Amino acid sequence: MTTEHSTTEIVETEGHLIDSRLMTEIFDSVVKHGGTFEVLDFTIGRTNNDFSRLRMRVAAPDRSAMQDLLEELLTFGCRTSVESDAALQPAPSDGCAPDDFYSTSNHRTSVRHRGQWLEVERQRMDAAIVVENNRATCRKLRDLRVGDAVVCFLDGIRVMPEFRERDRHGFAFMTGGISSERHVETSVERIADMIREVKQNSGRIAFVVGPVVVHTGAAAYFCDLIRRRYVDVLLAGNALAVHDIEGALYGTSLGISLKTGVPVEGGHRHHMRAINAIRRAGGIRQAVAAGLLTSGIMYECVKHEVPYVLAGSIRDDGPLPDTIMDLVEAQDRYAEALSDVGIAVILSTMLHGIGVGNMLPSWVKVVCVDINPSVVTKLVDRGSAQTMGVVTDTGLFVHQLARSLGSDRGQTPV
Repeated sequence: MTTEHSTTEIVETEGHLIDSRLMTEIFDSVVKHGGTFEVLDFTIGRTNNDFSRLRMRVAAPDRSAMQDLLEELLTFGCRTSVESDAALQPAPSDGCAPDDFYSTSNHRTSVRHRGQWLEVERQRMDAAIVVENNRATCRKLRDLRVGDAVVCFLDGIRVMPEFRERDRHGFAFMTGGISSERHVETSVERIADMIREVKQNSGRIAFVVGPVVVHTGAAAYFCDLIRRRYVDVLLAGNALAVHDIEGALYGTSLGISLKTGVPVEGGHRHHMRAINAIRRAGGIRQAVAAGLLTSGIMYECVKHEVPYVLAGSIRDDGPLPDTIMDLVEAQDRYAEALSDVGIAVILSTMLHGIGVGNMLPSWVKVVCVDINPSVVTKLVDRGSAQTMGVVTDTGLFVHQLARSLGSDRGQTPV
């Protein structure tokens, strides 16, 4: 019954409400906020391609609770039944939004402006929306300028959650949660199919890579992926490049021989010697041009003109001249590199992986590979629900992925 509550609204939504379990989440949200719902109309799609449509009355104890409820329902694609233009308020100063600005999700979003729906460009989570020249664009708070027309409140906003129908893109095999018990070879084959599909559609593939790829001896297989044009952009930290270059120059990673797996005498100094050699050369590209660096992941990126962005952190040794130590610049370079990718593959790097996941819209496929299931869980919990997790040894995964994609040309990875 809704009589106990002082505030009511009529909300509507449409989409694959049953298959995607959105309806259950919508009802649960109402109850969670101490409200009630009454279904006024519900039309079920007659086929798996048809949308279902829901219209219901929701009630909440007071206006504040109703606003919180409507904000959460908006992320599930719900909207109020009365259409109105989005409220715009000027940014009060550079880098600041009005108090009631709408904070974006990573789902497709449209805003109503002067009676027309504008699809929001550069969609990402945790941003403001600015309307300018009849275009709506996501903009980070730091990029706002005084007077920008910022979308505020919830009116005139539509959110369209991404829906992956059964077995769409071959990813249904990973939609049942995160587990280390799935057959790794099967997972690799499906992911290889996804990568092929992206390539066939002229899409770009981003790899976000941690130094574990080097430590596990998988660098040679990753180099094979670069040579076969399956890596369109590489995103990483200082450590990946340092240990890759250490391996190329000294045959060690963190002082451990990559051939024998045993410590090398004096090997604990190798990563610093590698950094020093690259700094003396002036950078990675200069080291390749001078013939100093002749193998490894960074060498292959330079030789095959694969762009890379190395984002630094407070714990970095050196760092390498190529590593960006300005956090804002590194974030912007990452976002620019990801602007049109079709799939992102994250290999054992929790912080860089979460950062990339937060920059991507929900319709970009994300694969996260890590031996620790909590890493994948953290990425999903931070809003990147499109993430598909594979819990396995990263070196094994890269080896098998290179072998699977190598079958495209009847080759065996070298």
